[in-house]
Amino acid sequence: MNDAPLWVFGYGSLMWNPGFAHCERVLASLPGFARTFCMRSIHHRGTEHDPGLVLALDPHQTARCHGLAFAVPSEIRTRTLQELRERELISSAYLERNLQLDLADGRKVEAVVYVVDTDHVQYCGGLPLEEQAGIIARAVGGRGPNTEYLFNTAAHLAELGIEDEDLAWLAQRVRVLAQ
Repeated sequence: MNDAPLWVFGYGSLMWNPGFAHCERVLASLPGFARTFCMRSIHHRGTEHDPGLVLALDPHQTARCHGLAFAVPSEIRTRTLQELRERELISSAYLERNLQLDLADGRKVEAVVYVVDTDHVQYCGGLPLEEQAGIIARAVGGRGPNTEYLFNTAAHLAELGIEDEDLAWLAQRVRVLAQ
């Protein structure tokens, strides 16, 4: 049996609501992907009739997404993967990949990463920020308002010292629109 931990990369809600036990949490970055609101949410933060937007890792050759790497103890690896798949693969808009992360302490680890399927009907990369703000300000899904998802993610990025200009702009703009 493999005694090595399972590494999982969080760049959105997994950062502030991982939903699984972990024995280590480290700042990390993933080359080749950008964190963007490029996926329509029809379950968690919107509905099929009024989709919200959620973050996804959109492939961009020169980008680097900063987030958190979680080490899951090997004894709960299988259960954790099953729970992650139930959460993240609800509509098949994410693809599960094993990709190399750069940890802030210099280590490199292979981690489970959920990236957007750019061929999926829910993919909406390239939406103007103002359009994103309008969608996020009004959408509500099974896990609550889309605004909550945005504000929690923005707050946790700031708390971790991770800069994301687009997300910061969206949080400020959505606060105005949601009044």
